[in-house]
Amino acid sequence: MTFANPLWFLLALPVGWLLWRWSHTPRAAMRVPVSTGYITATGWRVILGKNLNWFHRLALALLIVAMARPQRLWTEEKVKADALDIVLAMDISPSMLSRDFEPDRLAVAKQVAIDFVEKRPHDRIGLVAFSAEAFTQCPLTADKKVVQNFIRELTVGRLEDGTAIGMGLATALNRIKTSEAKSKIVILLTDGENNAGDISPIQATEIAGTLGIRVYTVGIGTEGYVMSPVQRSPNGSYLFSPRYVTFDTELLQQMAAMTNGRFFRAYSEQDLAGIYNEIDRLEKTRIEVSTFQRTTELGGYLILTALIFLILELMLRWTFIRTILII
Repeated sequence: MTFANPLWFLLALPVGWLLWRWSHTPRAAMRVPVSTGYITATGWRVILGKNLNWFHRLALALLIVAMARPQRLWTEEKVKADALDIVLAMDISPSMLSRDFEPDRLAVAKQVAIDFVEKRPHDRIGLVAFSAEAFTQCPLTADKKVVQNFIRELTVGRLEDGTAIGMGLATALNRIKTSEAKSKIVILLTDGENNAGDISPIQATEIAGTLGIRVYTVGIGTEGYVMSPVQRSPNGSYLFSPRYVTFDTELLQQMAAMTNGRFFRAYSEQDLAGIYNEIDRLEKTRIEVSTFQRTTELGGYLILTALIFLILELMLRWTFIRTILII
């Protein structure tokens, strides 16, 4: 709601003063002389008669607001975007529960990925999860809320233990290879060395290069002794113990270089957030926005309402409620 001529509200003070003077000036339909006084009448007509002045007060207030030209402003945006297609390939092997991050690596990776998706409103995003095997958690979609919900549902233990980086990338490529987007990327996040899968990481990366798909690799976690899962109990929970963990930095660097992507290393939650921000900056969607504005004038409704109040006051004052002034 906006007002095209708000200066009309300056009339509120002088008009309010005139209304006060007017309301204290007797107006009567009939003057009757008396010498000994009069009997005070009661009833609904008397009560209504005493409040008739509110009809023209409200009418004038509505007219002032109408002169200020209240408008309802409608804004419409037409977006033309050269959107990207992005697949997030996330490691959900047991080592992602390591507690060098708070509360663990997977929880932090999920939250940062959710924040990343929030910043990409015009892109299609998919989600692939992998450990010793890989599966598509969410196909490419422009509905960021759906993607974020699928990210929240990622859990360790749904697949066989292990880290099949090649399978994770290959599954992501399979989801994005038929896309007609001008730019297609895969963001692969893992915390370990490749030790499973039928497709090697280099083979999958060669396929990505052939398809023109850029791969960003992200290594999460510290090296050395970390509280990590070492055994799974019969009820499905994991037992933790200090375990020496290593990281194949060279492999992830090679995968990124083969596709003109980049390799990033995250030792903390702040590092990981910064990495996704950097990827967001590097892969910014080109957007053309055309804005259209339309206004609807509301003053006419107020003027009509004011006229109804004035007519109603006159009808009541000269028909049902006629004022007799004692003189």
